[in-house]
Amino acid sequence: MTVNIACFEELEAVAEDAAGALDRANQASLYDRLDWFRLLQAHVPPAGRLAVWRARDGDKAAWLFLAVEGKKATAYAAWYSLRFNGIGENDVMTPLARAIRKSGIAEVELAPIEQPEPLAAAFRAAGWNLRLTEKTGNWRAATEGEGFAAYWAKRPGQLRSTAKRKAKAAGLEIEIFDRFDEGAWAAYEAVYRASWKPEEVSFLFLRALAEQEGAAGTLRVGVARKDGQPVAVQLWLIENGEATIHKLAYREDAKELSPGTILGEAMFRRAIDEDRVRIIDYGTGDDAYKRDWMDERRPLWRLQAFNPGTVQGLARAARAALSPLAGRLRSG
Repeated sequence: MTVNIACFEELEAVAEDAAGALDRANQASLYDRLDWFRLLQAHVPPAGRLAVWRARDGDKAAWLFLAVEGKKATAYAAWYSLRFNGIGENDVMTPLARAIRKSGIAEVELAPIEQPEPLAAAFRAAGWNLRLTEKTGNWRAATEGEGFAAYWAKRPGQLRSTAKRKAKAAGLEIEIFDRFDEGAWAAYEAVYRASWKPEEVSFLFLRALAEQEGAAGTLRVGVARKDGQPVAVQLWLIENGEATIHKLAYREDAKELSPGTILGEAMFRRAIDEDRVRIIDYGTGDDAYKRDWMDERRPLWRLQAFNPGTVQGLARAARAALSPLAGRLRSG
């Protein structure tokens, strides 16, 4: 059977063609769902035009969501995209990559990818030249089959001591919401605006995500208050046995209370003892504090594919090969 290839520029056209295949019921990962891309497009769209490539062979299908500017295509992703990958069957990803090459795109850059080899193999087989480099890190803790007490006993003594000592002195009130709550969200925004972090790119995006996931039952919003005033917040999502920590912040003027540590202990306890998660994922980045809470670091990758059939692709591949930070450049 001939592999059918299509390229869509509208998400509703993708939805009609996919016929539910990119919905929550059929995609375990948040970042592989059409609803995720709808949120990105509505609130934090990447530069360029949307181009969703789809390959189908019988009951096998694969999708790649791209943003195209000129001759370069990048992942249709934003600051909030903790993962990006090709979606669907690897068996039909090579014809998809071949079709993108034939379209005249000179370069494709995809990140952050958790397991790059299947996608890299597809692009390599389709004739692209590849460069694979580490983009950032991902910290995780395995918690399957253990309670919070066992998890907590493995944490550094200083973290445990700080949490115990500060919790007693601070006297914080902690609430954890598993549905969207207007008051909790107002607290989230207030703490973030008073935190050490720069203002979010889009509070509207995060609110829409929280509303969507709250309705699905995967949302966890933790709020720590001191004398009624919110001083720390955390936004987690829990689904399919995995907890992902998306955002956390505390008020800079409450730093001495260690509200983030105190709230963090409560959130981890809830996720492990009540939600019974098997994995806790601290998202992207190598912030020093993550090491204390997590067990292992895994790399997240950037894949750059250069089209040797275009002048621009050859030139960009040559520049990448000469870079002092060049990764593995491979010819297809």
